[in-house]
Amino acid sequence: MIHQYQLGGCNVVLDVCSGSVHLVDAAAYDMIAGYENTPRETLIAQLAEKYRDDPEVTPEELSLCYDEITALKDAGKLFTPDTFEPMAGTLKAKTAGVVKALCLHIAHTCNLNCSYCFASQGKYHGERAVMSFETGKQALDFLIANSGTRHNLEVDFFGGEPLMNFQAVKDLVAYARSIEKEHNKHFRFTLTTNGMLIDDDVIDFANRECSNVVLSLDGRKEIHDRFRVDHAGKGSWERIVPKFQKLVKERGGKNYYMRGTFTHANPDFLNDIKVMLDLGFRELSMEPVVCAANDPSALTEEDMQIVMQQYEQLAELMTEYEKAGDPFTFYHYMIDLTGGPCIYKRISGCGSGTEYMAVTPWGDLYPCHQFVGEESFKLGDIWNGVSNTAVQEDFASCNVYAREECRNCWARLYCSGGCAANAYHATGSVRGVYEAGCKLFKKRMECAIMLAARKQTGELG
Repeated sequence: MIHQYQLGGCNVVLDVCSGSVHLVDAAAYDMIAGYENTPRETLIAQLAEKYRDDPEVTPEELSLCYDEITALKDAGKLFTPDTFEPMAGTLKAKTAGVVKALCLHIAHTCNLNCSYCFASQGKYHGERAVMSFETGKQALDFLIANSGTRHNLEVDFFGGEPLMNFQAVKDLVAYARSIEKEHNKHFRFTLTTNGMLIDDDVIDFANRECSNVVLSLDGRKEIHDRFRVDHAGKGSWERIVPKFQKLVKERGGKNYYMRGTFTHANPDFLNDIKVMLDLGFRELSMEPVVCAANDPSALTEEDMQIVMQQYEQLAELMTEYEKAGDPFTFYHYMIDLTGGPCIYKRISGCGSGTEYMAVTPWGDLYPCHQFVGEESFKLGDIWNGVSNTAVQEDFASCNVYAREECRNCWARLYCSGGCAANAYHATGSVRGVYEAGCKLFKKRMECAIMLAARKQTGELG
């Protein structure tokens, strides 16, 4: 299967199952499009007629081009068949029962009152709560006990706002470090914060202990302060930006993400990206809001068209910064054409409900943070392990080939079937397809592949 598209002045041909990407001229682009369904001589004659005014496109050159396409096909770089489907179940079975990452809901409470918050202002449709050290310690013990032979383990301190329970965060990291060698493990910690409680102590701790820090900023002050307000209704932009700047500077500008959300209020999110750049940030992410269709923040069909254009314009902005020697990262455009995720990851996705779970302040286990509070998805708890095996089995079988809509999609080995939580909230099934998310993902991947190919070939526009 191949996917062809034109973007940024490039003719891009993606061979889906090999991952090969080809930047080609117009004649080769057309020849690849007709290669499988048109006889050789007929195709050459058709293209010779189409390009009769181009002196460089002769029948002889077209014949050579056809032969090169055939050679690429024989080498497994074009029209590669899909041999991965039989692996979908067997690969995941090999890691059954192994947990590699936990999202610790260290605080189900928040000092902001964001209207679009999927977590119901940090409470996850329940009562406000914070995780005790004892519960967190048991969660880490559970992770070690269920991690098999894995050496590297991931823990994300999440909320609500985790800094509202900062002492527990520090104590749990200290405990984890104290038992790493004994169990031949290494913990990688991530802290996700809205920034309100950042101080020198937090900065020192995060830069010493956290492999990554996720900082919530929606870009423009007027956009950010429209949604990310405290409980008195006051915007937070001016209070958090200087703290973020100090943390990032002292972190050396690496291993962090400015994580924003765009909504119906700012489908032109590139303007928010530009503000982040002006503030000195270079590791960026802007995520589309996920909410009910009747929510005032929900993206409309008209918004979606704007967003698609914004993604293309973002790719060009990244090219400009790259050429100027001041590159920046956009999370959704990160792609490695020379390797990238292993086939297991491409088929199986994020591992929610199996390899990755969320832990509530009182120790309940859920497939991921977006399912917390949905009682039917409760897997068990950190003392007794997974007891709701039916739900876990549903997630275990939830690979890219479990969705009929994904089987013939060119992006299937990049999205791995998409987010189970978004699918469930949109369709009522973790095996459903969140169509709006699919459209945005495919546009992002087209931009990302084009950018990576440009960079690798030296064609930066």
